[in-house]
Amino acid sequence: MRSRHLHVSIVALSLLLGSGLLAQQITLPNKPDSLKFAVIGDTGTGDQHQYAVAEKLIGFRNQFKYEFLVMLGDNTYGGESAKDFENRFEKPYKPLLDAGLKFYAALGNHDTPNQRYYKLFNMGGQQYYTFRPKLGVRFFALDSNYMNPQQLQWLEKELAASGSDWKIAFFHHPLYSSGGTHGSDLALRDQLEPLFLKHNVNVVLSGHDHFYERIKPQKGGIQYFVVGGSAKLRNGDLKNDGLAAKGFDTGYSFMAVEIAGDDFHFQTISDQGQTVDSGVVHRQAAPATK
Repeated sequence: MRSRHLHVSIVALSLLLGSGLLAQQITLPNKPDSLKFAVIGDTGTGDQHQYAVAEKLIGFRNQFKYEFLVMLGDNTYGGESAKDFENRFEKPYKPLLDAGLKFYAALGNHDTPNQRYYKLFNMGGQQYYTFRPKLGVRFFALDSNYMNPQQLQWLEKELAASGSDWKIAFFHHPLYSSGGTHGSDLALRDQLEPLFLKHNVNVVLSGHDHFYERIKPQKGGIQYFVVGGSAKLRNGDLKNDGLAAKGFDTGYSFMAVEIAGDDFHFQTISDQGQTVDSGVVHRQAAPATK
């Protein structure tokens, strides 16, 4: 009888492993009163890789109840018809949408400005916008395809008025990246970095290069992430140029984040369920004004 029960237990464990239902180890604090969200980039393929990452996103939320998702552009590849949005967004993430989670999108180079009208991207009809999910935390979604003077003026005004401890910018093209295909967008860096430094932006999230990378803290201690491998991958595209604190370009991935007080905790998980990076960004107090 014991042998039979052991056989049944082994079969059940195999089924759990095969279905991805076995608990993923959480490195985040998972506090009850913290702000929790997930980050995905370059997602809109509608293929098996998007579904594989979506499966891990859905499973991870069984333990880590993130409240919304940030999308870093290239939200649909190849078209923007109602069927395209259904196949490349609504179907892969259906359990999350059904649970009432909001997705906040930025525009990528494969997207058109018309996406700002797609209700489920929560852009409010704007190519760039801001939202505050919790007191003390504000997000700034930018359109890095068209960084014109109007957008820069808007950004400076919004940053100056936010009064938030945590200022998190997200957009498609990375200011810092070790990607061999694209890499750092130096022109965009010249436009945005001075504003980020002036107004004490803490974290910057971008996609475009199809891998995951955590950049070593740059000027002002700003922490930059590249999360561009949630459905597309350039295997082996990371260069050894000294920028990366951690990189992952051999699989697809997403990032889970928890902000608790002065700490920004993150855990990056692959489509195979492996934790490929984790850590914490500690918020530095803004310098006193004279």
